[in-house]
Amino acid sequence: MLTKQTMNSRHPSILTPIAASVALLLTAGALHSAEPAKAPPRVDPLALGHLQRMSASLAAAKAFSYKSTSTLEVPARTGQFLTLFSSANVVLKRPNKLWVKLTGEEPHFDFLYDGASVAAYAPATQAYSLTKAPPTIDAMLPELERETGIRFASMPLLFSNPYSVLSRGVSSGIVVGSGLVRGVPCVHLAFKSPGVNWEIWIESGSRALPRRLATTFTDRANFPRTLVEFSDWNLRPWISDSGFVFHPPAGTHETPFRSVMKSTAR
Repeated sequence: MLTKQTMNSRHPSILTPIAASVALLLTAGALHSAEPAKAPPRVDPLALGHLQRMSASLAAAKAFSYKSTSTLEVPARTGQFLTLFSSANVVLKRPNKLWVKLTGEEPHFDFLYDGASVAAYAPATQAYSLTKAPPTIDAMLPELERETGIRFASMPLLFSNPYSVLSRGVSSGIVVGSGLVRGVPCVHLAFKSPGVNWEIWIESGSRALPRRLATTFTDRANFPRTLVEFSDWNLRPWISDSGFVFHPPAGTHETPFRSVMKSTAR
């Protein structure tokens, strides 16, 4: 913390001991100049501590639900980036149940995972995809992205240990400060990882839940960004397992996953 001292030049009796003290400090600095200065830690342990606290809150929940609003920059055929706005409802039950409903300017679709299969359904085109999946959310999410291209903006928070995913490859991390997200007091953190700069706002209270997540992709042209804000967290939702099972509505047709995504794209 920087401090200021004021001196009155009309009182030499005060200046004399101050000047002597400054000279002493300069001399001490010169004596130790040959020693290498210790660089501050690139990853602030306090920032990691806040991240671990948030991860522990989510990991301890056997189930949770939340709503989110997202701003996403995507490349257009013109070469520029378009800013799309969307909303999501997410319900998760450990270790192998997930339901997501996406609406807004991004592709509209429902996503369901019941521990044995994943399904994506696009109401606008009456198209759906259904395929077998690994037996846990942790195993399913990376395979889903690899095989279908589907990736949720809040995906790191859905793993059983979000901290292990978020902290992987982190090269710097700081506590930016505190602020409000939709009226909720939060601590604001900033991190750098390979190919991505990201920030997260975590509730300052005992729940330590994420309230905002901002990401800049530094390994892509024009540094596209996403911003997600979370609300309506429920750590004890009532969920029936049958709600995660997909039943194709009448009049729908099955198509490959990537076709579903293309058919809902703008």
